[in-house]
Amino acid sequence: MADMQELLSALDVFTRTPDKASLEKANAWLQDFQHSPEAWSTCNVLLLSSDVPPAARLFAAQTFRTKVTYDLSQVDAANLPGLRDTLIAALREHSTGPRAVTVQLCLAIAGLAVQFPAWKNAVQTMINTFGANPATVPVLMQFLTLLPEEVHTNSKIPITDYEWRERVSDLLATNSKQVLELLSMYIQASGVTAEVQNQAFKCLRSWLMSGEVSTMDMAESPLLHFAFEALASDGLFDAAVDVICELIHETQEIDDNMPVIELIVPRVIALRPLLASHRDDPDKIRGYARIFAEAGETYRVLIIQHTETFFPIVEAIGECSAYPDLDIVPITFPFWERLAQVIGKRKSVSPLFQQAYRSVMQVIINHLKFPSDSTPLVGQEADDFRAFRHVMGDTLKDCCEVLEAESCLLATYEMIANAMSQNSSWQEVEAPLFALRSIGGRIDLNDDVAVPKIMDLIPSLPNHPRVRYAAILIISRYTEWIDKHPTYIPMQLQYISAGFEDSDSEVVAAAGQALKYLCQDCKGHLVDVLPTLHTFLNTTGSKLCQDDKIQIYEAIAFVISAMPMDKAAESLKTFSLDQLAIVHKVATSTNPADDGDLATACNALESLEVMLSVIGSFGERLPAACQSTCSEVWAMFDVLLSKYCKDENVAERACRVLRYGLDLFGQDVLPVVVSVIGRMSFSFEASGASSFLWIAGKIIDRFGDREDPDLRGSIKEIYERSTQKIVQLLQTQSPDTIPGVLEDYVQLLARILQQCPDILFQSSMFSLAFRAATATLNLVQTDPVLTALELFLSIFTHDCLEPVNDLPPNFVLYARAIQTAFEASGPDFLGYLLTGLVGNFPSEADPLVVSIFRSITALWPTQVITWLPPILEQIPSATVPNDMKIGFMSDISSAINQKKYDRVKYAVISFHRNSRRIRERRRGVALVP
Repeated sequence: MADMQELLSALDVFTRTPDKASLEKANAWLQDFQHSPEAWSTCNVLLLSSDVPPAARLFAAQTFRTKVTYDLSQVDAANLPGLRDTLIAALREHSTGPRAVTVQLCLAIAGLAVQFPAWKNAVQTMINTFGANPATVPVLMQFLTLLPEEVHTNSKIPITDYEWRERVSDLLATNSKQVLELLSMYIQASGVTAEVQNQAFKCLRSWLMSGEVSTMDMAESPLLHFAFEALASDGLFDAAVDVICELIHETQEIDDNMPVIELIVPRVIALRPLLASHRDDPDKIRGYARIFAEAGETYRVLIIQHTETFFPIVEAIGECSAYPDLDIVPITFPFWERLAQVIGKRKSVSPLFQQAYRSVMQVIINHLKFPSDSTPLVGQEADDFRAFRHVMGDTLKDCCEVLEAESCLLATYEMIANAMSQNSSWQEVEAPLFALRSIGGRIDLNDDVAVPKIMDLIPSLPNHPRVRYAAILIISRYTEWIDKHPTYIPMQLQYISAGFEDSDSEVVAAAGQALKYLCQDCKGHLVDVLPTLHTFLNTTGSKLCQDDKIQIYEAIAFVISAMPMDKAAESLKTFSLDQLAIVHKVATSTNPADDGDLATACNALESLEVMLSVIGSFGERLPAACQSTCSEVWAMFDVLLSKYCKDENVAERACRVLRYGLDLFGQDVLPVVVSVIGRMSFSFEASGASSFLWIAGKIIDRFGDREDPDLRGSIKEIYERSTQKIVQLLQTQSPDTIPGVLEDYVQLLARILQQCPDILFQSSMFSLAFRAATATLNLVQTDPVLTALELFLSIFTHDCLEPVNDLPPNFVLYARAIQTAFEASGPDFLGYLLTGLVGNFPSEADPLVVSIFRSITALWPTQVITWLPPILEQIPSATVPNDMKIGFMSDISSAINQKKYDRVKYAVISFHRNSRRIRERRRGVALVP
């Protein structure tokens, strides 16, 4: 009774609005209760008590379902029949509801049936118990509906594959005909209610989906006929559609199911006239569309082989595609895609299919039209329509598979030309333009018939923002074709340039994108245009927003990348100096820069970054125009960062430019590398911004193995200063507030370990660095955790720890440093490792943890055995039960004592798997809200 009262009190918390801590405490108590053996009897009392709140009964039912899934081992085999009877009695008690309770009890009984092989006649038992009384038939239907789902989808039930296959046979295959007979009886019974008929259909669908019901058995039963007849009933329509679609789907093995298909197809075709008679009822049309589309997809090979017989299905799907409700139209898209895939592999295409896809193309373009200006789309509705247009565009590509791209292009061109000749609305012009953009990826780059007509038409299009936007994006999509037809470049470049002056921001953005792709794909033809682009940037370009400027600089960089090296270097210098002048002004100003000045400088840095990212490198020989640039530019960056390293945007943008500068200048950065690392060291110390560690790591990765005393001194300095800064940060902040900083710090350590391990291990800072890196294991973010684990694995598997007698002297020092650091921080490290393994570590971390654990167990067996018990004790028993801790400790001790360290691997894997099951269980517990 004490447990009962405490349980009711915990549940009562959810009926009020307490603080978060109270809710979490109550939730944790309820989850722990569900683990306990006492929950069986307590929940049985709750279910049979009439004076407990409904929420308590629901929780009891949920607990039975959970315990049957996870904790059936708590029940002696001799008591399983009693548990079965208890659950059936509880279901009988709640046969009238509430439904949430009956569902949980049905799932519990189904889960028990799967794990109780001695209960051979489980389905018959339920039929005998609940099938005779009309009042309990709904509960029987509920159980029979859930049984196949539970058998096939509840992977958490702990049985072997052999046992599962045996239970599938006993519970489903053996009973499928009986269930069909039962459903046939109920669905046609005198006085049967629509509710029971709907339940029977849902049950039938569940058994069909399980694959245990033979389609021939169903076809020979009255259920096939009744399913189609039920389409005439508003109350049964949806359930009947579900069953018909599932039956069709189950006949996808065409050769094995031809007798059934011959019964289904005439019935499906006979539904086509109903599309016209129910045109004003979208719900009915949606159901018919699902049936036709399922038949079309499933029988697409038969449609090709026996076109005249099956083509009415194609025509019906075409009617559904033309329906004005855009929530229904997408139902048909998979059919057109899959049929096109089949047709596209054939040498010849039937005129019927050609006409069908021409009609679909016309229908889709009609759907693409924006509504009239008097009823514009706004807000989320507008966003949804624009997103859906791209989905419809994919279906236009399917049309190209059947009709060939040139035919589709010409037909679409004619729509535009006709609309313009008739002075139609902009919507009539824009929709086929969008279609041209969608199918642009399918064009023949050598086409000299259709695409020239389209290119010639673009300059004469109506001057409407939506039309200009669509036309500019067509150019963007057709740039590869333009590259092979360069005479069109001046015309299209002029059209794009005019787009930058449009008042509509989307047109301007489209112009930026088109210019980028034109320069990327036609760069060899645009070298002479660079001076014009430079002038444009210094005039009209100054009015553009940063995002649009970035696309232009990216476009310019593509053209530069196609030039001979010396000319490319001169052009890069020309465009870069404009941006560097902006940065220089801010860096050298005697007055502190305000937010606007810093934002302008950051925009200039971003433009530089984009150009450098495209151009990459000039190779090993630096062009003359660049030979003095590196030191000059760095001197300016040095001043900028000395003043504004605490500005996060300045730090990030400057470091990203430096990153690409490494690629551009290559070995020629060596004269400034020491200065750069030094500035990164002081800047990180002053700001704590991770960008400085990131770029230092890139430099060390590239040059850290050089035997240059000054360079090695700068590496040692940033290592020690950054470690001190990280330790300082961790004294005032928790690791989860600085995940990026910790990740870049650990990456820095990894680079130093790889390139100059003596600096890492022989510094007095190594123990602090080890401890600081350990803090990263507290994070929930995947990348920092994996980076830290990879670093630790490299440390614990370093050659200096190999048990040989002739280690080099420096390796002896390395090993001593690792041992000192680990023995000082080992308990914390092991604690974080195990807590993360059974907690928030990503799945990719599992092999790393196993390897690390095996290594440290072999290296420090005595310490591991000493440290593990208190570490395990600190892990909550709700996460890892005590018996699991004892088993893990026993496995580890046995492996260490026998010096069979490979067994450590299996102990850790088993520990992790068991804890994962506990986590899954807690996530799966559905507590009463």
